[in-house]
Amino acid sequence: MFVGRQRELQKLKALLQGAEKSTDAKPGKAVLIRGRRRVGKSRMVEEFLDQTRVPHVFFAATGRSTSEELQLFASEVAGSNLSGAAIFQDVRLESWDAALRLLSSALPEQGAVIVLDELPYIIANDPGFEGTLQRSFDRDLSRKHVLLIGIGSDISMMESLNRYGRPFHQRATEMVVPALNPREVGKMIGLHPADSFDAYLVSGGLPLICSEWGYGMSLWDYLEEAVVDPTSALLVSAERSLAAEFPSEAQAKTVLQAIGSGERTFANIARASGNLQPTSLKRSLDLLIAKHVVEAEIPLSTATSRNKKYRVADPYLSFWLAFLGPYIGEIERGRGDRVLARIGSSWTSWRGRVIESVLRDALSRLSPPMITAPNGTPGAIGAYWTRTNSTEVDIVVTDDSPVASSVLAIGSIKWREAKPFNVKDLRRLQAQRQEVPGSQPDTPLLALSRCGSEVDGVICFSPEDLLEAYPES
Repeated sequence: MFVGRQRELQKLKALLQGAEKSTDAKPGKAVLIRGRRRVGKSRMVEEFLDQTRVPHVFFAATGRSTSEELQLFASEVAGSNLSGAAIFQDVRLESWDAALRLLSSALPEQGAVIVLDELPYIIANDPGFEGTLQRSFDRDLSRKHVLLIGIGSDISMMESLNRYGRPFHQRATEMVVPALNPREVGKMIGLHPADSFDAYLVSGGLPLICSEWGYGMSLWDYLEEAVVDPTSALLVSAERSLAAEFPSEAQAKTVLQAIGSGERTFANIARASGNLQPTSLKRSLDLLIAKHVVEAEIPLSTATSRNKKYRVADPYLSFWLAFLGPYIGEIERGRGDRVLARIGSSWTSWRGRVIESVLRDALSRLSPPMITAPNGTPGAIGAYWTRTNSTEVDIVVTDDSPVASSVLAIGSIKWREAKPFNVKDLRRLQAQRQEVPGSQPDTPLLALSRCGSEVDGVICFSPEDLLEAYPES
């Protein structure tokens, strides 16, 4: 079952129609699609091609040498349904410039799609490819009624391709394909709202994991099957992604493992990474942040703070680093039962920590916004903590970010299995209200609770409320 991506599919269809119906001298369109690995970018484009049934060629680069890639490209075009595909039969290509010029002559008069998947692989092996693609597009491809689609998982590289000063600048529309959201995950697996959030934490919204998760299967039934299978998508997806993202960056992987184990401050990460020197640690953190694997956060309030914390951006990768990656050997020896027991004993505390950023994101997506600034704009949503962590507030809503002039609300996240937000939780939140810079005695209080609230004095959001923040696919 193909779930979600309706907005992206409609955008691709609109671009194709624009290319097909344009009367301009250069009707061709281009789009650069990025998103993290295994998020379903290629599958979405395949669905687009299935739905439109337009003549096309879909080439997926492999990271091999340029000469090998060119022969694979020729073979792919020769086997495609392009009207002039036969001219690629048994051809020997010497360069990408020659390949793209020949491709232009193989295109039909009306409507076609060219897909270059894993574009960063081509660029890595042929640094001049950006310029080659720009010349080919300007000279030949844009003069055809064609949609050129470039796909890549190296997010930082894909972001840079359309920037000022790069050869392909302003020639392509950009599209970001996110993971499936909690609502889409729940729909795909057939789960109730609270369980949908749990499934999202474990799967990260990766379609490959969700597709192997049996429809209606509980979290623990799925884990019982997945953690004993060394080839399951749950086990191999993160390992393959990290190998592709950081093929020779052992230090970055070590730093990532330290963050995944629960360390969040610069000093603690350095210590857990083998007492790395500050410059080395900063270099690794900068790389992890640039690749959108790690996010850096600062406290949100009316005060300036340098108490930065780091977290793994993807909940699935966080789950893998905490429970699976370090114990692959056990699984391969047939002791997945030990891994499952370890998950069971730490699940509540791990979920309570990782769910916070997910629920803050859901709160920020609510429409209309729950809290708005005096100028009518949605409030910024984050968290607050002190240097010693003596005060930690799960939710802070302000009129601006990162430094605000007023605090609009503060809140608590209580994602317990069977215990609602209670009087004790309320009193603690009321005490915290006095400790957040900019908060007032009448600042509204919020509670995000898996089991609702049994007290007055807070605006409570249930899993059902928060799932509504995501559009129905």
